[in-house]
Order: sequence, then C-alpha cells, then structure tokens
Amino acid sequence: MREAQKAAGKPMRYDGRWRDRGPGPEQDGQPFVVRLKARQDGETIVRDAVLGEVRFENSQLDDMVLLRSDGTPTYMLAVVVDDQDMGVTHVIRGADHLNNAARQLQIIEAMGWPVPVYGHLPLINGPDGAKLSKRHGALAVEAYRDMGYLPETMRNYLLRLGWSHGDDEIISTAQAIAWFNLESIGKSAARMDYKKLDNLNGHYLRETDDATLTAELVAFCERLSPPVVLDAPARDRLTQAMPGLKERAKTLVELVQGAEFLFTDGPRLLRLSDDILDRQWAGLASTLGK
Repeated sequence: MREAQKAAGKPMRYDGRWRDRGPGPEQDGQPFVVRLKARQDGETIVRDAVLGEVRFENSQLDDMVLLRSDGTPTYMLAVVVDDQDMGVTHVIRGADHLNNAARQLQIIEAMGWPVPVYGHLPLINGPDGAKLSKRHGALAVEAYRDMGYLPETMRNYLLRLGWSHGDDEIISTAQAIAWFNLESIGKSAARMDYKKLDNLNGHYLRETDDATLTAELVAFCERLSPPVVLDAPARDRLTQAMPGLKERAKTLVELVQGAEFLFTDGPRLLRLSDDILDRQWAGLASTLGK
C-alpha cells in the first residue's frame, strides 16, 4: 500500500481498506490492530491559546491505530486517556505536536470527554535560524548548568525566548509567576543567542549575594570530575573576594578561573584553569554525542 502511494506521489497513510469490512474465516487467528473510525468529511478545529483556530481537513486524517497487534496502546490513545484520568485541563507543548492535537481531539470527542485548553509553543531555533539541534550546542539543562549558568539565568532567558512583557529583559522568577500568561506568547520561532545568555548570566552573578554565590561556586567545583573540594578557609576567602570577582565574570567557569589563586598555589594556577575548561568541554562533547 505504501509503495503504491509513494509511486503515485500520494501521501503515505492508511487507505481504509478494512474500514467497512467485517473479518472473514481467513482472518481467524491472524494478528490485527484496532483503529479509530475517524470522520472523513468536514474539519477538526484546534482552538489554540497561542496560535488561535487551526483547521484540519478530516479527509487528510486517516484512521489511526489505537491498539497495536500485540494489544498495547499507541501514544495517541495512551496520552488522551492519561490526561483524562489525571484531570488535565491545559496541554502546553511545542508546536511540533500541533498535528497530534487534531488526532487526539477526535478521540476526546468520540468519548464525550471535556476538551483541554491547548497551547502550542513556538520552537527554539539555533543562531542560523534552523531548528535547534545538537549541532548548535548543548540541549539538556544540565549541560548549561555545567557550563556555569545559574538557574535564575536559564529561567529568565528561556522565558524571554518565546514570551514578552513590554520591554522588560530582566525578569525575576517572582515576576514571571505574577506576569506570565498564554496570550503574550509569540507565534514565531525564537533564535538562541549565546552572547545574550552570557550577558544575562553576568547580570545574575553580580546580583546574587556573596554568600549564596560562594555556595554555588563550591557546588560547581564539587561537580567537576575529579571534584575540586574547597575547605573552610578557602570558602571564607572566596566570600570576602566575591564582590570584586563577580564583576569580571559571566559564567561560573570564568568565576573559578578568576578565583583559583585563593585556593591554589602559584605553580598549579594555569594548569587548574586548563583542567577546568577541558573538563567542561569534555562533558559538553559527551552530552552532544561527539
């Protein structure tokens, strides 16, 4: 079926050959799937809190599989049932799931269940405008933590990638909770800007009180491989020197480089800097699978 559709230049999807046929003796004991007998005319309308009304021609949506031949449910069925059982009222996810919403709506409406509020968020692109992928850099939040970015920075930066509040660029977590709404989410994909991320992290480093920043730096050093453990005198020296150190750093990596003279002797100074950078990039390369 797929080969014939491909040869004819048609989209590859189930052609409904068993839609109105009952099984005969030749099907006894043979494996089968269970499909949704979907509407073939009219439209399925996703009323999206971000994108507005999005219409799908039902003629373009095939009878999707609900149960596989081994009896296990597909994602499309499982996620709808799970949301219903858990009382989910809002489904907020990436715009690449928009097509799924149309298919899931058909199950929800067939069951007579309440329709959740959908909100499909624009995707994040790399600096070149292409969809963000491993070749652009780190994807996991843990990778940004290991590169020396503070949690406050990541919350602020990711929020501003797809959402705005006037001209505000610096938005604290408390302000984000108070201000956030679905209506202000942009419809276009945002571009990752690492220079802006560095500048924002530098702001939060300077705004963080010295004792808290020392604790962040100590935890950062202990996550290195092998870990760098700072004793109490070294921590005290760090806290006292922090007002000047944090003015010149944009990441915790740079902060460690600027502060290492406080907890190492001269001959090891340069080597420690190189080791820290090597370990950070080795961890990042491992994250990216390179």
